[in-house]
Parts: sequence; C-alpha cells; structure tokens
Amino acid sequence: MTRDDLGAFVAHCDKMIEGAQDGLLSGLDLAVKDIFDVAGCRTGCGNPDWLRTHEPAEKSAPVVQKLIDAGATMIGKTVTEEMAFSIVGENHFYGAPVNINAPGRVAGGSSSGSAAAVAAGDAHMALGSDTGGSVRIPASFCGIYGLRPTHGRIPLEGIMPLAASYDTIGWFARDPAVMSGVAHILFDDWREPDILTRLYVPEDLWALADTPVQAALAPALEALEKIVNPAISMLAAENYDIENMFKAYLVLQGREAWETHRDWIKEVNPTFGPGIAERFEFVSKITDDEIAHWNEWRNKLALRMNDMMTVGAVMAIPTSPCVAMFRGEPQDQQADARRRILTMTGLAGHCGLPQINIPYGTVDGAPTGFSIIARKGGDETLIDLARRLAQEGIVRRP
Repeated sequence: MTRDDLGAFVAHCDKMIEGAQDGLLSGLDLAVKDIFDVAGCRTGCGNPDWLRTHEPAEKSAPVVQKLIDAGATMIGKTVTEEMAFSIVGENHFYGAPVNINAPGRVAGGSSSGSAAAVAAGDAHMALGSDTGGSVRIPASFCGIYGLRPTHGRIPLEGIMPLAASYDTIGWFARDPAVMSGVAHILFDDWREPDILTRLYVPEDLWALADTPVQAALAPALEALEKIVNPAISMLAAENYDIENMFKAYLVLQGREAWETHRDWIKEVNPTFGPGIAERFEFVSKITDDEIAHWNEWRNKLALRMNDMMTVGAVMAIPTSPCVAMFRGEPQDQQADARRRILTMTGLAGHCGLPQINIPYGTVDGAPTGFSIIARKGGDETLIDLARRLAQEGIVRRP
C-alpha cells in the first residue's frame, strides 16, 4: 500500500522539513496532525471552511520545531476529524485513513491520520492531540503506542484549541524507544521514573469492556502485577454512577468547545459533516446550571484520584472497551461505542492524569490496547513501564 492509498496525509501541505543532522531523533520521520501550525502551511483542522478562512502559519508550533531541531524530518500533515471533535476516525470531507492493522475498520479519531501513518510505517512518530481520547483511542485501534501526557505539561502554543481544561499534546510510535526519545525532547523538566508500589484496577471500568477485550488484555495485567505488586481492586466511580464520566464530559468539554469556536461559527457559518454539526448544536445549549453541577462533580473526582495516585501508584485499564468499528457504520450505531469509549477515557481526562496505550492482543483480528495511568507528572514512569513490559514480551501484536 502506498502513502496515497493510506489516505492519512492532507493534500494542502506537502511540505517536507529536514531535521537537524546530529540530534537525538536524527534519521526519524515525523508526521503532524493538521491542527498544529507548520510554517508556510495552512492549518486545516479537518474542515474546508476553516482551511479557507485562515492564512498560512508564519511559524511552526513550538513542539513541531523542537522535534525538527532534535533531528526529526517533518514529512507531512495528517488528516484529523473536523475540529478534533470526534473519536471515530471518519472525516466527511477528507475520508477515513486506512487502519492497516485492522482491515475494513476505522483508525480512531480525532488523530486518525497520525495513528494510521505510524501504524503503516510511513512515519516513525506522529504528533496528535488528546482531549477526550484522541491519541489513546487511535493508538488502541491501530495497535501502536500513544501517550496522553499530564494536562498542562506541554504548552499548547501553535495548535487549534478545543477545550482548554482537557486539551493535551500527545504522540504515537511503534516502539517504546521512540516514545522515550520524543518525551526527552518535549518535556523540559525530565524526571526519573517512580519506584512503583501500588497497582490499582478499577473493576467498573474493566467491566465496561467487551468480554473478549478483557480476556485479551488479562496477560498484560498479569505481567504488570509482576513488575509492580498484586492489583488492588477499586471503583473508578465510587458512590456514583459510572455513566457520569460520560455525562460530565459532554457538558464540560462541550461548553469549552462552544466558547472556543462560537465566534468563528457565527461569523463563517461553516458546513460541518454529520455528527459534528449536531454536536455543536447540542453544546450551544448547555446551561450554566449544568456547568456548575458537573464542575462540582469533576472537582470531587479529581481530589479523590489525586489522593490515590501519589508517588509509586499506577492504574491499569483497557484503553478502549471495544475494538475499532467497521468503516461506514451509521451515526446511531456508533453512539453506544462512543459513549462507552468516552466513559473509559474520562477518568484521566477529568483528572488531568497521564495515560499511555500499550498495544497488546487482538479480538476478531483487530488490535486491543492496554492502558496505564500515573499520577500527575508521572509521564516518565509510563514511558519506562512501556519499555519494561516490552522486555517482558508485552509487545505489539496486530
């Protein structure tokens, strides 16, 4: 399959930028999600009207420039779902990048092109963004590594914002060494990994996953227990319905997304594809009372998780409760999967915690993903655990 057949790269930025010759990442290729600015290119954000109404970037986003300065060669910008506002991986205007490791299935979104390019070997690494799971879910669906870092650890300058209290910059790779190399460049305050003493396993989130997914990931959990300690069972949603993970996210992220893009939407009256138009219509009607209610809920959850996730603690969950959906499924059939996925990804998102997807296992020929969550600032611990698990034989199996 050629790069053009993959459908992962946008046509409006075919620019290549050579990396420094003597950097840590020299000789490696970098793909960049099309919400990041690249000097001389328009940032399209998955929507033709956004592309039309924005001028070419005068400079590259700092994270892009850092990786180029460290030796990575930027080979192109990748397809994103519109406004980074979906989790499936199908763009009404630009199509669905091919998931080479799950034929006939979506790559996941919104960082679909970045994940597809890395999975296919067209890039050694790719930048994405993760608000509700847009790195973690494509990584899981495509059978590659993907990190959502601690919220606020990497500045968001030079990328299209969506929801400020959830937005993060993340990245993909096919092996832990490249994941670590990118982290060494993007983290200005590199820290040594924690000595691990506690492993939490939230029973309610595991129960949310399809039974075959749970079975496929069981050996990965057993391997992690050997590295840390026997798992401590707990509930992610103690004393309240786990469905609140999804409900709170719809309201809090939705209001922020509306406030971010409201003026542009009212000025331009853009055309959105199915699902995106309805989503913006819904979030435009969120009330202040709803915001107050769910902010209180989120703050309580974050306090509880911060008390638990201290130095030495990690948590293991399935990255996604299901494998990738088949391409072209109707919106109503995607709705249940989307609800369960955003419930699963909501814990780290609501609490600002770092989470890494480790590719492990398959169900019906499609990759499944094993996730580890760490304390705030514990990103290096996750990178190190990915390396250690790979040494133990927990490797990509798509």
